[in-house]
Amino acid sequence: MLDQAALKTNYAAHLAWLSGEYGKVLNAHGLDGVVIHSGAPKPRSIFDDQFWQLRPVPHFHHWLPLETSRSALLIEAGKKPTLFWFNVLDFWEAARKPESDHFWSAFNVKEVADPAAIRALLPTGKRLAFIGEEKGDCCQLWGLPETAYNPPEFLRALDQLRVLKTPYEQMCLREANQRAAVGHRAVQELFRRGDCSEFELHLAYLRATGQDDPETPYKNIVALGKNAATLHHIGYGREKSAAQTLLLDAGAKCLGYDSDITRTAVRGKGAAAATFAQLVTGLERTQQRLCAEATIGRPFESLHEQTHDLVADVLREAGVAKASSADLVASGVTRKFLPHGLGHSLGLQTHDVGCRNVAPKSDNPFLRNTSPIAVGQVFTIEPGIYFIDHLLAELRASPAGKVVDWNLVEALKPFGGVRVEDDLIVQTSGVENATRAFLPEAPAIMVG
Repeated sequence: MLDQAALKTNYAAHLAWLSGEYGKVLNAHGLDGVVIHSGAPKPRSIFDDQFWQLRPVPHFHHWLPLETSRSALLIEAGKKPTLFWFNVLDFWEAARKPESDHFWSAFNVKEVADPAAIRALLPTGKRLAFIGEEKGDCCQLWGLPETAYNPPEFLRALDQLRVLKTPYEQMCLREANQRAAVGHRAVQELFRRGDCSEFELHLAYLRATGQDDPETPYKNIVALGKNAATLHHIGYGREKSAAQTLLLDAGAKCLGYDSDITRTAVRGKGAAAATFAQLVTGLERTQQRLCAEATIGRPFESLHEQTHDLVADVLREAGVAKASSADLVASGVTRKFLPHGLGHSLGLQTHDVGCRNVAPKSDNPFLRNTSPIAVGQVFTIEPGIYFIDHLLAELRASPAGKVVDWNLVEALKPFGGVRVEDDLIVQTSGVENATRAFLPEAPAIMVG
């Protein structure tokens, strides 16, 4: 539960910092102000009148946690920000009430009954940029030139302001982790009790966290057995399953900020289950070591490359591959078992912006974070080991595949894969694991 007094204090400091930084960016780009659009619901299909629930433009959410369609902020250097709030009465749908009302007094609020009315309220003769998804609102509705729409260099500068999280943002991210931890425990307990379907597990998570499906930071990844080899498995099975593994990658939101947590459980009997449990335990150990070695100033990519050294050790210890760890990395074997990056920036978006300003090395095409680790960053650490059919087929057909025990791999493929993921907040005193504060348990091993 958020401490409301601390929330208000931290939010005031967040807004003061944000106002100052926006002023610097506006000045550097020769602008008098910026209009930040809140966004609009997206059609589910061009063939009917159904819409997805609104996902506010993250730059709008950076200022205030209001989910409102076709509203806008006007930010001018040295001035109190103005909120043009399209707060129309609608007998079809009602706008969702904000989780907290701590932000209203920070804005000059102008309610408008028609988004077109904003045009008359915008200052004239000013150089304004427009940040948002609705180009028509920028140009046709509000009369701003096309060049005002998401100017690339200006947008990149605003994205950089989201890299280092303020104490207010960190507070929201911690709360998002606490909310998600409740859901992870509920799902683990349901899996522990016996056969269940992926759909049942998904609903159990939503029930425990108090979220509706569209409110989650991303579609929950709920994968039983072989489905855990699909990194973003969201096609939930409806039939009860006796699968021996569960991979749950699911988060929660707080005032627009996301958590992103993954846990893997294994149950059952037999040699294959015991070996897979060894992979789970080894990856947990690897993940915790990487969290401990995520030190200030270290390039994140070097931590990613160390991950492959450690994953090679886990594969060797479990008997999956019989070669030195150095050879398993150099020959590309580990990248067939771990094809994704170690982690990503986290904030108003699950894959947040600003930490991939330089391209990764060619060996690491999917790495989303290439920045040096710095105070204020928030990112995930999520190593994995997977048995993905087409990647394994490529490995088996290559000379590097000769060191793999393919009989063991075939026995382990029904388990799908394992991933362990925590959210880290970098403080001046060191790195804080925001996930383990609320979910300290190691992955569940129920093998006998």
